Amino acid sequence: MKARIALLLALCLPFTAPVAEDGKADPANQVAYVTLAPALVGNFGAGPRLKYFKADIALRVTGLETKSKVEHHEPLIRNQLVMLFTQQTDETLATPEAKEQLRQEALRQVQQVLLQEEGRPLVDDLLFNNLIVQ
Repeated sequence: MKARIALLLALCLPFTAPVAEDGKADPANQVAYVTLAPALVGNFGAGPRLKYFKADIALRVTGLETKSKVEHHEPLIRNQLVMLFTQQTDETLATPEAKEQLRQEALRQVQQVLLQEEGRPLVDDLLFNNLIVQ
């Protein structure tokens, strides 16, 4: 019985929010999301027929100060992502696996931009809230 309680408590520990000395949640360790709004919209691919994409993207960061820095660099991040999306082809957007590779490449490029600008990658993850190609 004691082992079960100890196991239950151990499993619950990672899910508790970081707390500052005054008993409030520590804003430096809070997860926040920066939504790139409006959605990224453009065309991609080559050929006689225009193809369009629309991507609703959120960036996961840790800490309110980090969120502020990422929001400050949003125009540069948006530019980098639009350039990445316009280079895509039907094959790189056709399957769920290909979209996951695109998501990972987008994350790498965003982190690279922020590394150059801030000295740290700042963004923990990049999420496609919605990705439409037509």
